[in-house]
Amino acid sequence: MMKLILVAIAVILVTIGLVKLVDKFIPTKFKPLLQVVLWITIAFLGYNTFQSVYGPVHFNKLKNKRYAEVIKSLNDIRDAQLAHRKVKGQFAGNFDNLIKFVDTAQFTITQRRDSSVRDEVLSKQFGVDMFKDIVIIDTLGFVPVKDSLFRNSDRYKTMMNVPVGKEGEKFELKAGFIEQNNTKIAVFEAKVKKDVILFDQDRDLVLQENQIVSVDGVNGNALKVGSMDEVNTAGNWPKTYGANE
Repeated sequence: MMKLILVAIAVILVTIGLVKLVDKFIPTKFKPLLQVVLWITIAFLGYNTFQSVYGPVHFNKLKNKRYAEVIKSLNDIRDAQLAHRKVKGQFAGNFDNLIKFVDTAQFTITQRRDSSVRDEVLSKQFGVDMFKDIVIIDTLGFVPVKDSLFRNSDRYKTMMNVPVGKEGEKFELKAGFIEQNNTKIAVFEAKVKKDVILFDQDRDLVLQENQIVSVDGVNGNALKVGSMDEVNTAGNWPKTYGANE
């Protein structure tokens, strides 16, 4: 980019020099037309030089703003999925089931306490009262999932919609199981391509964003939370956008 800026500035300076040469050596009757052409050229090159600097700055500001909105939705999806796993033991494979779950399911509120009871086997064996420790779990009540996660908001009903970028797009949602140490573990993934979020931006800048590898950026060509390849419910964005776990 710096090389392009320097070239543009050099061309502008050369063009200004040509204007002065025209004024000095070109016959009077040709001067007005040539000067108009040269000043238009200067204005065009100046505008492009400005855009080469301002374009990426504007792109990054807009990108960060849109990413922040997308991440809010991904966090809602993750919260709902974690609640689904807690209650049902697995993640939801589609948004219809996930929304229905949030609408109808309840968390069970429990209390764990330690106690002890007479151990009949040992008491009989030793002829004296013997006791063993036990854990008692009391059910205290139930709380609707939607009240616990979303309070007075019904935004979970539209959490499948990508909030910015190309209109009408939805997040991709998958769920299933992977096997680790002969144990099946529930996993899920929700994502949206950067091309969708930044569909109306300069194509070269979007291609650069898709290829970014940085601790301060969103690596890869999509914003996502969770993974279908490993046990992971984190987002792939840096903490500068907010908590990703």
